[in-house]
Amino acid sequence: MTLTKDAGADGTRFFTLPVIVLIASSFMLGMSEFIVVGILPDIAKGLSVSEVTVGNLVSLFAFVYAPVTPLGSALSARFPRFATHLTLIGVFLVGNILCAFAPNYAVLVVARIMIALVSGTLVAIAMTYAPDVTTDRYRTKFIAWVFSGFSIASVVGVPIGTWIANTFGWRWSFHLIDLLTVVLIVLMVVVLPRNSHLMKVGFLPQFRLFFDRRIWLGVFAVVCGAGSSYVFYTYLTPIMRDEIYIPEQYLSLGLVVYGVACLWSNLYAGKLAEHGRGVEPLYHLRWVFLAHGVLLCSLALARVIPLYGAVLLIALGMFMYLFNASSQVLYMDVAAEAHPGSMNLAASLNSMSFNIGIAIGSAVGGVVNDTLGLTWLGPFGAVFSLIAAGICFALGRYVGVRVER
Repeated sequence: MTLTKDAGADGTRFFTLPVIVLIASSFMLGMSEFIVVGILPDIAKGLSVSEVTVGNLVSLFAFVYAPVTPLGSALSARFPRFATHLTLIGVFLVGNILCAFAPNYAVLVVARIMIALVSGTLVAIAMTYAPDVTTDRYRTKFIAWVFSGFSIASVVGVPIGTWIANTFGWRWSFHLIDLLTVVLIVLMVVVLPRNSHLMKVGFLPQFRLFFDRRIWLGVFAVVCGAGSSYVFYTYLTPIMRDEIYIPEQYLSLGLVVYGVACLWSNLYAGKLAEHGRGVEPLYHLRWVFLAHGVLLCSLALARVIPLYGAVLLIALGMFMYLFNASSQVLYMDVAAEAHPGSMNLAASLNSMSFNIGIAIGSAVGGVVNDTLGLTWLGPFGAVFSLIAAGICFALGRYVGVRVER
């Protein structure tokens, strides 16, 4: 029985067991990454450190994740995929176990670094299963759903983890992640394909991918796209509380609604990515980035018209990840056409670029909030979105360049 056939090669089914397991893996990665935000006060109290100190774990995670992901992905291409996948998910499990039993903040920092070191590469490896677990017809849908695992984690997993922390203590949130990861590993062993696409190209030659201008344009578009949202997203709760005047007791509900909008954004991104191959899907999103910029500018009106601000935040959530699948298609198609030895590296670029955008956007948002206030976060985010639109226009010169299937 071939793996492709087992995965539904006839095109009639998408949600096969291997696909569900890979989506579940991104859910676990997202839950582990985002859980700190939900249980931050509990960790600070439990380890007797300030909330600001614990908050630094979030930025630390992104700063480790971004540069290590392409390096780890390039290295993983030289080893059997399934064995590498299991090894890295094992490191992920050990990191989370260490979080659960961390006696002090220093150990927690080490544990979070361990998790950040492997998370991006795990996403990249999951992407390489696409031709083995689904058909070309469902390729963009597969990409969208794998990325959506992170959104599902923010909508479902993190609130559950937060409730567990509030009820039983913050360490039990990590115990839950540990238990679910063990179940995930068992399922991986049972259903994932064992075949590999080993590349004989050396480690450094894989980075020739970065000499391709299409790749750099895609990277910059994602960095700016993510930065545009994270300028304000970092301060989403204060915006809802102080600009839109949502009562404290409804802030959690507001976050869930925003998370649902983000989930829709990730899933619809798969539809948008179906329009062409190579650079075409991202090029078509130039108008989306322009519209996003206009909406971000209007966020300054939220304090004046709170109802408009509430509706606008939902709309901004629906725009947040619309470029994810299109950029992944760009990286993978360009690599397949011109740099076939760099497929694992290409699969990692979206995660790398997005986390760079998170770090830059959050930093800019902090400066803007400290100097000008919450009202100006939207307009400054719009600058990033307009730059992303300009980059997409620049991709137009590469539209029509043949990308082999």
